[in-house]
Amino acid sequence: MNHIAVGDKGEQFAVNYLSRLGYHIIVTKYRAKTGEVDIVAKDKDCLVFIEVKTRRSTVYGFPAEAVNFKKQQKIINTALCFLNQRRLIDVPCRFDILEVYLQADSVKVNHIINAFGR
Repeated sequence: MNHIAVGDKGEQFAVNYLSRLGYHIIVTKYRAKTGEVDIVAKDKDCLVFIEVKTRRSTVYGFPAEAVNFKKQQKIINTALCFLNQRRLIDVPCRFDILEVYLQADSVKVNHIINAFGR
């Protein structure tokens, strides 16, 4: 399985996981000129922008470590585009990271709520 297939499988698992938790999925793979947000969802009254990082092992570090300051800024700017495009004002928002670990016979998840933001 190549890295694109791994990422797609992780994102599909993330959508199912969030749905089971009661999140309402608004859009996946939202793209703007500033970048991409993997999942935009609603958790109660909060709009959540979720970055999904999928790995088969931690040999090269934990998945969330890949969401460095530069990546965070891209996600924040893309979230601002989403809010502006939909004319959403004064909406509570947060940024989550979902680490998905694909193992031979199972999938594990680490949901980091409110991982970063301004």
